[in-house]
Amino acid sequence: MLINCVVYQNGVRIAEIQSNEIHEYIGRPDCFVWVALQEPDISTLDQMQEEFGLHPLAVEDARHGHQRPKIEEYGDSLFVVLHMIEPDGPDLRVGEVDIFVGPNYVLSVRNRAEKGFQDVRARCEREPELLRNGSGYVLYALMDAVVDRYFPVLEALENELEGIEERIFDNTSPRGNIESLYALKQRLMLVKHAVTPLLESTGNLTGGRVPSVCNGIREYFRDIYDHLLRLNQEAENIRETIGTAISVNLSMIQLQENDTMKRLAAYGALIAVPTLIAGIYGMNFTHMPELDWKYGYGLAVGIMTAIDGAIFYRLRKARWI
Repeated sequence: MLINCVVYQNGVRIAEIQSNEIHEYIGRPDCFVWVALQEPDISTLDQMQEEFGLHPLAVEDARHGHQRPKIEEYGDSLFVVLHMIEPDGPDLRVGEVDIFVGPNYVLSVRNRAEKGFQDVRARCEREPELLRNGSGYVLYALMDAVVDRYFPVLEALENELEGIEERIFDNTSPRGNIESLYALKQRLMLVKHAVTPLLESTGNLTGGRVPSVCNGIREYFRDIYDHLLRLNQEAENIRETIGTAISVNLSMIQLQENDTMKRLAAYGALIAVPTLIAGIYGMNFTHMPELDWKYGYGLAVGIMTAIDGAIFYRLRKARWI
C-alpha cells in the first residue's frame, strides 16, 4: 500500500507524484524523493528496488521482515530496521519499519504497526531549513519518532511495576503477583530487544567515519544515541527492580509459610499436653496410682488446663498464635 510519494527540493515540497515517476526526479540536483509504504506486496517492493536501485539483500530483509534492529551500509546508501512497539490491550505489539536511505531518496516500509509517520512528515515540512540537509535528516526524524515512542511504553511498564510492588505487601495472591511480574518482564524484554541492538548501531553514525548520507547532521544522531542510552538504562533499572520484587515476593511467601508452621506447631503443643496426660491415665493397668481417688479426674483436668494456659501465654507473648 502506497501512503505517500513526495518530491522535495532544497527543503521544500515540490509535488506528490506517482511511483512510476520516481526516476524522473531522483537525478535532479538538491532533490530527493520520500516514499512511505505500508504492508507492501512483492511487486511493489520490486518496483521500488528498480526505481531506487536498492541492494537485493536489503530488499530481501524487508520482504521477509522480523529482522533484528540494525543499521547496514550498502555503498552510499543505508538500510535501517527499527522495531515499533505499540500497546495492544494488556500486551505489546511489535511492528517493524524498514528504511532505505540514499543520497536522493528515502523509502520507509511499515509492517504490523498501526501508527504511521504523518506527523514526522508534517514536522519536517515545517522546518525547511533542516530538511535542506536532505535524506539524512529525514532518517533522523523517522528514527527520533520511533525512539520517542518507546518512552511512554517504558513509563507504563514502570507504573505497572509500582502497582505490583504495592500488592506484594498487601498479602494478596502471592502466586498472582509472581505471574504478573514475569509477564511484565517479558514485555520489558521486547523493549530491550528493540533498544539494545539499535544503541550500538546508532553509535556508528556518531563516530569517526560517518556514512555520506549523514554528513553534517552527526549531532542529531548523537541526540538519538543519548535517548537510546537513557532508555536502555531505564529498562535495566526496571529489570533489576522486577528481579528484586520477585525475590521479595518469594520471601513474603516463605514468611507466610513460616507463620503457618509456627501456628500449627503452637496448636500441636497445646494438644500434646492433654493427650500425654490422658494417654498415661488411659493405660489399662490394674494397679495405677490415683485410679480410685475421688478427686483424680478433676485434678487431671485442672493440671491439663493449667499447663495449656501457661503454654498458650508463652506462645501468645512470642506471637506464634
